[in-house]
Amino acid sequence: MKLAFITGATKGIGRSTAITFANAGWDLILLSRNMDLLEKLKSELLTTKSKINLVKCDLSNPLEIEICVKEAIEKYGCPSVLINNAGCAFNSPLVEMELGQWEQTIQINLTSVFQICSSIIPQMRKNGGLVINVSSHASYNAFPQWGAYCVSKSALAMFTKCLREEERSNSIRACTITLGSVNTPLWDSESINSDFDRTSMLSSKEVSETILYMANKPQSQLIEDLTLMPSGGAF
Repeated sequence: MKLAFITGATKGIGRSTAITFANAGWDLILLSRNMDLLEKLKSELLTTKSKINLVKCDLSNPLEIEICVKEAIEKYGCPSVLINNAGCAFNSPLVEMELGQWEQTIQINLTSVFQICSSIIPQMRKNGGLVINVSSHASYNAFPQWGAYCVSKSALAMFTKCLREEERSNSIRACTITLGSVNTPLWDSESINSDFDRTSMLSSKEVSETILYMANKPQSQLIEDLTLMPSGGAF
């Protein structure tokens, strides 16, 4: 069964990934905190043959994650591919960042991934599965004003490596797609003050097509980490 679970599904990379996978014949479980945008996306995918299931969940709320993901698995089944895409960022010097901003960055970019994996992977073990965590070149580069984001993505990369080694014997494959700058609505967020030239960034479609390529690899193969950068370099 080709069933993909995608977080952060209504904007940017997540939205494009949902469209790309649906057009490729995958059934989907789409998670976002905004049900209106989920319903809009579902209506756009009606022309595909894919079954589109929606989950409203705020990944900044640990208790909500536990309930929503459990209910989604019971209702829609266990995915064969889990794509942890949702993320957030605040740009601020580390020692001047508000505690709430730090905690939200770690919760959404890292802890929510841990929680979702903890709920889904035990079910995945029955038939095997693939976890794709969307990371960033900020996981190994230090960018001033982006410390919390860098820390969260660096920790996500190590989380993925440890998960991969722990779950190999259970036929669970875990990998990261490490991205350079991508032109997404994240740059329009009030939490980010930036004036980067976005014309040379990767597009969400380029990223989603690469994620599909990773997901289509047979069970006998694993791209442990795929780094995708704009040809002109990233900021």
